[in-house]
Amino acid sequence: MTDVPFTLDQLRILKAIAAEGSFKRAADSLYVSQPAISLQVQNLERQLSVPLFDRGGRRAKLTEAGHLLLNYGEKILSLCQETCRAIEDLQNLQGGTLIVGASQTTGTYLLPRMIGLFREKYPDVAVQLHVHSTRRTAWSVANGQIDLAIIGGEVPTELHDSLTIQPYIEDELALILPPTHPFAKLETIQKEDLYKLQFIALDSQSTIRKVIDQVLSRCEIDPRCLKVEMELNSIEAIKNTVQAGLGAAFVSTSAIEKELQMQVLHRMTIEDVVVKRMLSVIVNPNRYQSKAAEAFSRDILPLFTSQDWALSTHTFASNASKKPPIFDTFIPPSDLNEPQYPEP
Repeated sequence: MTDVPFTLDQLRILKAIAAEGSFKRAADSLYVSQPAISLQVQNLERQLSVPLFDRGGRRAKLTEAGHLLLNYGEKILSLCQETCRAIEDLQNLQGGTLIVGASQTTGTYLLPRMIGLFREKYPDVAVQLHVHSTRRTAWSVANGQIDLAIIGGEVPTELHDSLTIQPYIEDELALILPPTHPFAKLETIQKEDLYKLQFIALDSQSTIRKVIDQVLSRCEIDPRCLKVEMELNSIEAIKNTVQAGLGAAFVSTSAIEKELQMQVLHRMTIEDVVVKRMLSVIVNPNRYQSKAAEAFSRDILPLFTSQDWALSTHTFASNASKKPPIFDTFIPPSDLNEPQYPEP
């Protein structure tokens, strides 16, 4: 072909329809009219001489040709964004964008601190934070949609050759109890005492739950024998449920600092048992690394390698003004039980 038979706007429209599942919702998300969307799709199908959607059902479903164009279209749009960001970098961090990804707990409790410190030093850089499952986050890094990410789960095996996976810091998962629990009066409890507790836990398929079960098994504690009274899909919900006196739970130490200071939760020590997981930083070495991403890796990541994350947030700049973390875009956590992110 001497002429490219589609435009970038048509690729954006195709991507929006595939994501939203309907022409109307895609039009709303792009702030254009539905007839304009339909006309662009008709023109695109005529230019390519193939149908892109099966129009028999209520939901807009891509044909085989539609899936093929979508896969290549996402790569094209990603490269266009990468090109624009590389040009922005010529301004030497006087603008540009940093896109950071994270898995659930890390994105909710650790990344806001990091981004707050980054914005103190580089206030002109726009920051986007995407919080999703480890699998979806890893694919986004591989596709060039995210600069770098901090995750707590396992990167899909099929991405190991595409990504650099660097062990970063250990995240301790503490046993928390309501302050009124009889065990709260003790300095430590024994492993066998865990079988006497009623637990509030995440879904059995969640990454953190699997890590906890693996560590307990290595310590000769059978997680199947623990009394799990409730399964919730939110760390905040679990903390509030424990605070209300309805059970015990394992949660990341980064998620309970405020509650421990207010003494509304009690952190319990288990003799000879420490539950930890390794957080990792992932990047795609084959993608363009923006100056903003390099500055984040150079100036911010080393500050949090100490065990005390709370203290590390105060070591960046003694004269820096205290501001709340600012996000130009915040993509909130999706359901912990979301289906696996499909391979692009």
